[in-house]
Amino acid sequence: MPPTHVTQPHAGRGYAAALAAFGMWGLFPLYLIGLRAVSATQITAHRVVWSCVLVLAWLGFTGEFGRLRQAVQRDGVLLRLVASACFIAVNWLGFAWAVVHHRVLEVSLAYFIGPLINVMLGVCVLSERLNRAQWVAVAFATAGVAHLTFIAGQSPWIALMVGSSFAFYGLIRKTASVDALPGLAIETILLMPFALGFLVWSELDGSGVFGHAGVLVDGLLLAGGIVTSVPLVLFAFGARQLPYSTIGVLQFVAPTLQFLCGLMFFGESMGSARLTGFVLIWTGLLVYSANALLYRQGASVRSTSTGK
Repeated sequence: MPPTHVTQPHAGRGYAAALAAFGMWGLFPLYLIGLRAVSATQITAHRVVWSCVLVLAWLGFTGEFGRLRQAVQRDGVLLRLVASACFIAVNWLGFAWAVVHHRVLEVSLAYFIGPLINVMLGVCVLSERLNRAQWVAVAFATAGVAHLTFIAGQSPWIALMVGSSFAFYGLIRKTASVDALPGLAIETILLMPFALGFLVWSELDGSGVFGHAGVLVDGLLLAGGIVTSVPLVLFAFGARQLPYSTIGVLQFVAPTLQFLCGLMFFGESMGSARLTGFVLIWTGLLVYSANALLYRQGASVRSTSTGK
């Protein structure tokens, strides 16, 4: 059945934070244009390192290091953040690989199907029940993915990997009892040894780019800390303030902007066959969104009529 309408005390700030996060992620391919000569693995490693440095510096500046200790002492928080760190690392790596290899349109598909992956997680993991309209939406999206698989001759694996990893990340951060900034700090601390080790190995191997590919590349890699941590903190804050179904609807902002970036700035072509698959998925999203909107309006009317 549809999710219960929840009123949060900071819902307005939650909406603003979530919209800002998805807007930044939607324009993220433009940031990666200047890093096309850098491997996706090195881009991801630099994002981890500089995000960790930035977040820890901020916590130190504000005198809030104690929040890290408080977070990991809560039951189950550290284990959840280990899992969320793994999922967000997969998401970053897959997204960077797609942009570097001129597959922006395909990776935008990941975030179009993401909300429907959230629905299936609710069914399979949380034992939630879908109404008829929601099942119709899932059917359209599934048909769209199947069509794209058929015309490509292979599964749209990068879209499924990026979309599912972010859906699992969002689910964990929604349920983990940790604030946005300490949570991101712990995630990047957990990933730091692997990222830093890889960068050191790349430097010794002669394949490292930092300090060897020009001022622009160095500046973009350093800026990775800002463009990575800021939207993630905003997203984690918004996810804790808003119903997860609302986050799923707002999530459409990012793939729409990514889709436009692929067409306008990366020169990728759609093609009628590929467009058919996207239209099927968009139809499913419209059905799901309309159903959620109608339910909320009905719940609001019922609440008003009963004086609650």
